[in-house]
Amino acid sequence: MKLRAVIFDMGGVFTESPVSAFARYERANGLPERFIGGVVKARLNDGAFSRFERAEISLDEFDEAFAAESRALGHEVTGRTLLSMMKLDFRPDMVSALDRIADAGFLTGCITNNMPGGGAEEWARDEAGRRTAEALMAKFDHVIESAKAGVRKPELRIYEMMCEALSVAPAECCFVDDLGVNLKPAAAMGMRVIRVAFEDHRPALAELAAMTGLDL
Repeated sequence: MKLRAVIFDMGGVFTESPVSAFARYERANGLPERFIGGVVKARLNDGAFSRFERAEISLDEFDEAFAAESRALGHEVTGRTLLSMMKLDFRPDMVSALDRIADAGFLTGCITNNMPGGGAEEWARDEAGRRTAEALMAKFDHVIESAKAGVRKPELRIYEMMCEALSVAPAECCFVDDLGVNLKPAAAMGMRVIRVAFEDHRPALAELAAMTGLDL
């Protein structure tokens, strides 16, 4: 089927990867490599991180629960410490690509796992970044935030919700994300998928250009 819609993740696609920020913290504090990601993955759908992204627990509860989960795996990292790592720099070339895709007539969507009260503007490092974030979120035809929807990637329902909102079939969509676990459900339901590598987003941008037929 003809490609009609391009659906994006936010963090790790339009911004640097949170995984990179986790790695910097781990190196600075003597934690094992990929420890923080391991804490999240250990309880991918029912842990503190996922529950907070669905707005099922408060900030204080998240702070304590993530500390307990990480402590049980060998090194305590509080929830608030984790949130402090989520201040990320934006990628101007990805933002420009979104503009070109929308200008070419493709529908655009954003499915983002976020925290209560933690829209894209909360991820910015400074006021300029907040303005960039606010403008970016306004560009999409539809946005689904996990903390508002009560469902998060990789739960199938959140992808179905986006297709319904854009009035497209999965086979008419391309989904762009930096995590393989989030791409698997999209691919299984028939979407074309592109993974953005943590260390370099440019190959994914080239793949998106080829898929859309645009100069990105």
